[in-house]
Amino acid sequence: MAQIRQQGPEMDLEEPVLVEGFPGLGLVGKIATDHLVEELDMRYYASVDCGGLPRVGVYRGGDRTARPPVRIYASEEHDLLALQSDAPIKSDAVGSVAECLTEWIVGQDALPLYLSGLPAEREDEPEIYGIGTGDAAERLEDHGIDVPPEDGVVTGPTGALINRAAQRDYDSVGLVVESSPQFPDPEAASVLLEDGVCPIADVDVEVQELLDRAAEIREKREQFAQQMQQVNQEESSQAQPLRMYQ
Repeated sequence: MAQIRQQGPEMDLEEPVLVEGFPGLGLVGKIATDHLVEELDMRYYASVDCGGLPRVGVYRGGDRTARPPVRIYASEEHDLLALQSDAPIKSDAVGSVAECLTEWIVGQDALPLYLSGLPAEREDEPEIYGIGTGDAAERLEDHGIDVPPEDGVVTGPTGALINRAAQRDYDSVGLVVESSPQFPDPEAASVLLEDGVCPIADVDVEVQELLDRAAEIREKREQFAQQMQQVNQEESSQAQPLRMYQ
């Protein structure tokens, strides 16, 4: 039976923001969410046991604790939730995972921030765009986040989550940032945090470390990024122009 299992004591969260970090193009959502969890010292709050998720255990160097591949972290102080994922989601499981998570998110009365990379070859700082469901567009306007310049589509588990939000017409925000189509992109992840996640969630997170350690982060995440390039677009969260999807 699909469920989200709480780990540890209850937290007093009131209308929290949830930041989603499924791996996708440039690993921007994952890099941003992992950094957020680390910088804010967020606590492991719940395990995600949705149908179709990989039945594997993950562990960290220097730590004997094994955990499931998809987890939710929380900060009571910041009224914040973060979904951390260490495994791609197979295409035939994307729908069930999105439905499972959506039920829990709605039950928490949370505002989800769904993160995605838009493939772009660039020389300047990445551009960030915002989309929304329900009444969330007002939040994007309040924070001066630009509208997308052309038609597009978001694929993978992130796209499926946005689809569920649109179908049910509840508030959600989608943040799309220009990202490298080939390599992990810490710079794009830093823009996601600094110009999107942090203003909307009303948190302050230092992102300079992502830029200072960009080469190291790319090296550590490159194998994972290569694995993501090999899966089909239904498995990889990314935004792309609609003309390329059709």
